[in-house]
Amino acid sequence: MAKVAFLGLGVMGFPMAGHLVKKGGHDVTVYNRTAAKAKSWADQFGGRTAATPAEAAKDQDFVMACVGNDHDLRAVTTGDDGAFAAMKSGAIFVDHTTASAEVARELDAAATKAGFAFIDAPVSGGQAGAENGVLTVMCGGSDGAYAKAEPVIASYARMCKLLGPAGSGQLTKMVNQICIAGLVQGLSEGIHFAKKAGLDVNAVIDTISKGAAQSWQMENRHKTMNDGKYDFGFAVEWMRKDLSICLAESRRNGASLPVTALVDAFYAEVEKIGGRRWDTSSLLARLER
Repeated sequence: MAKVAFLGLGVMGFPMAGHLVKKGGHDVTVYNRTAAKAKSWADQFGGRTAATPAEAAKDQDFVMACVGNDHDLRAVTTGDDGAFAAMKSGAIFVDHTTASAEVARELDAAATKAGFAFIDAPVSGGQAGAENGVLTVMCGGSDGAYAKAEPVIASYARMCKLLGPAGSGQLTKMVNQICIAGLVQGLSEGIHFAKKAGLDVNAVIDTISKGAAQSWQMENRHKTMNDGKYDFGFAVEWMRKDLSICLAESRRNGASLPVTALVDAFYAEVEKIGGRRWDTSSLLARLER
């Protein structure tokens, strides 16, 4: 059992922190900007709440975070009453936010200077993966810190891997989002084409999903897409945030991402027709206007 703090109780963080108690058996303290959400979590799982990130982080072995973006991450780490000022020597901060590789390297340097470790560890698997404790976790950091953190992360992970030094987890998450963007656009066009051709979409997908076209998106989203239902996962506004990180990084490292840039523009169109909170499979809605 470890002493763990968890900062950020959104749709991902709330169940992830719960698994630390239920599956991991850890002693967990939580912080959330909305105190009522933290109280609700404590009522459900029996852990403690803290009024600030610093209070939550004090004397903890591990501090996990899952917040919205770079700005939110800096606020809970190095901002006023941030966790970094209160962390003990030898502790480990594990960041599950999908953020930039730049902020990961920045916070790793700050943590090293203060005498504790930092791991950037964005996740994939969505709300369902968080609730079921089967997330994929992509990590960047030192071998030693990762070896200590991995058994704790295992409370809510099906797959967890160290990909390299600080920033490598965030870069790997960018690869993940780049691949998803192209896959969802291709699936949307395929379903759209099948409809226009007068084919039975479900029969078509049942057939081609057994071959080279198979993907998680095809298996899990084609029926809801065909029914015009887009309330089953990661929101368009959050995907656009992630793709903006990918495109910014590509400008730094010289990678060419023409399809990613195009799909991001398509998601901007989805937002304009009211789909900001629709899930990412709503690219089909743009084709069917």
